[in-house]
Amino acid sequence: MIEARHLRVLRAVAATGSFSAAARRLGCTQPAVSQQMKALEASAGTPLLIRTGREMRLTQAGEALVRHAAGILAGLTAAEEEIAAIAGLRAGRVRLVSFPSGSSTLVPSALAALRAAHPGTRVSLVEAEPPRSVEMLREGDCDVALAFRYGGTAAEWDDLIVRPLLTDRLVGLVPDGHRLAGSQAVAIGDLADESWIAGCPRCRHHLVEVCEEAGFTPRIDFATDDYPAVIGLVGAGLGVAVLPELAMESVRLGGARTVTVEPSVEREIVALTLPDLAQVPAVAATLHQLSLAAPR
Repeated sequence: MIEARHLRVLRAVAATGSFSAAARRLGCTQPAVSQQMKALEASAGTPLLIRTGREMRLTQAGEALVRHAAGILAGLTAAEEEIAAIAGLRAGRVRLVSFPSGSSTLVPSALAALRAAHPGTRVSLVEAEPPRSVEMLREGDCDVALAFRYGGTAAEWDDLIVRPLLTDRLVGLVPDGHRLAGSQAVAIGDLADESWIAGCPRCRHHLVEVCEEAGFTPRIDFATDDYPAVIGLVGAGLGVAVLPELAMESVRLGGARTVTVEPSVEREIVALTLPDLAQVPAVAATLHQLSLAAPR
């Protein structure tokens, strides 16, 4: 295999005409230049230099290699500079996928801080709920996934780097004129006879589990991933719902009121990446900023 250091020595010999002059230009000894040229000729499988008196002359193979060496070394230099820029966060790209309430709360401040600290790092964002967002990470379609889980599902992410961000409590949502609207806390069993408005498939599945533990199966008449739509439906008196506190930060409660639900229902918000990606500076910086953006 031809090494870049050998090509640099060959160019110096071609430019100066001798091993000793090349050694002075390169800041090394004449025997070192001689040894590297022998190694290069062994790699090439043919002589590259012919000694003529006190000077060295390139063979046809040597001339061809010198001609290509300039482009090869220039390409390596450009690659080294680009890698150094990425490692130093002067450049880089991160593909982020997030669920909607994370996109409207955690992501904006995290990405603003990342851009301020590392303006050369570009971040793209698409939305997807888990488990689809986690599948995208494993399939190589993103570098960081903002996701959530409820209790008892830790093993599903054993192959990933998991950065916990916050615990997000779910709150009940009832119409303003509801019989329980003025209550400080509501047992979820008190809502057994209500019409329910449910969210994403994972949230809907967990809602059913919680309700069944309380002794009833919820009657889900409406299902939507759009939180303003959930509040609109509740405000119109069409049902009750539970929403994450994180989602409530970016919506208005028109005609609806929040109540504390007992027993407490929580989800864990995390940032996920692959073990190898966690070592990439731009990805590590994104995870760090997401951690700082999470409320304590």
